Amino acid sequence: MEEPTQKTYNFEHLGDVERPRTELTHLGIDGAEPARVVRLDRGLPLVVSASGTYRAEPSNALVKRMKTDALARVAVGDWVALTHPDGHDSARIEAILPRTSAFTRKDPGENTTEQVILANVDVVFVVTALGEEPVNLARLERKLVLAFESGARPIIVLTKSDRCDDCDAEVERVRAIAGEVPVIATSTVTGAGIDELRTMINPQVTAAMIGSSGVGKSTLINALAGTEQQATAEVRETDDKGRHTTVAREIVALPCGGILIDTPGMRAVALWHADRGLAMTYPEITEATAHCKFGNCTHESEPGCGVKAALEAGDIDVERYARYAKLCEELADVAHKREEKRRRSGAKR
Repeated sequence: MEEPTQKTYNFEHLGDVERPRTELTHLGIDGAEPARVVRLDRGLPLVVSASGTYRAEPSNALVKRMKTDALARVAVGDWVALTHPDGHDSARIEAILPRTSAFTRKDPGENTTEQVILANVDVVFVVTALGEEPVNLARLERKLVLAFESGARPIIVLTKSDRCDDCDAEVERVRAIAGEVPVIATSTVTGAGIDELRTMINPQVTAAMIGSSGVGKSTLINALAGTEQQATAEVRETDDKGRHTTVAREIVALPCGGILIDTPGMRAVALWHADRGLAMTYPEITEATAHCKFGNCTHESEPGCGVKAALEAGDIDVERYARYAKLCEELADVAHKREEKRRRSGAKR
């Protein structure tokens, strides 16, 4: 396994630093300075401010909020109010500044808890690998829903194009479900697509990469950075897939002036809220729904159903609709569990 170079951070190059400075003035916290969370691992969050790089602990007030509000937990990409109390070994996070975007999912370890994965991301690269097996469209659409719901701009990145026998056909297959989302085929071996990706990460832009383990996110980041920023491993000979190497969410500064957030491979991407994400990932279904006779149409047996009419006319792909319906069922189940939890909490009070 190749080891990454030691990362150094310049606060002025961590995005639009003027916005958090302005936000901080409204909070009125004595001695606080804006900082950005650049890494989350098993220790305290690593944050960078104009005064330096620190391991920072949440304040008592923030810890109290975290017990009842999952959104009060810091995420990589967060801008925070940082203080340096006398007599404390660590810096202290007093508050999380307002987020411009947030990637959230249902916490894999909890039934009814939301988890913030990333914050304040402008562009998200939804990464999947090309190869002998076709791209899993259901998994890709699920991640597109997550990306759209966050408020960031999604771009589909297909890695390892040099390993695909019919790359053009597979790219067109993905474009068929991508709508207006750009699709870029890349290879760190041939260099295909790398320069095109660089043009999408301008100075002060925060980009992030999400995808399953082994799709080549860390290798791609190294290619964009021009140095070994992230640890990588060779693919396994048994199944031609990469081994999982990223163990923490962290920011990587790029020579272009923008930054990238690398994330560990997502084994579970359970959705939490996704009305916007569903509408933007499946626009043809959303449009057909507007023609339903009844507002609460389930698209099953009701008369005057716009979705059924579109399916019969071939305007909506049957398999794509089945994937959409499955996500809707999952979200309805999560919403039901949230409501049950709210009722139980109300009864206890």
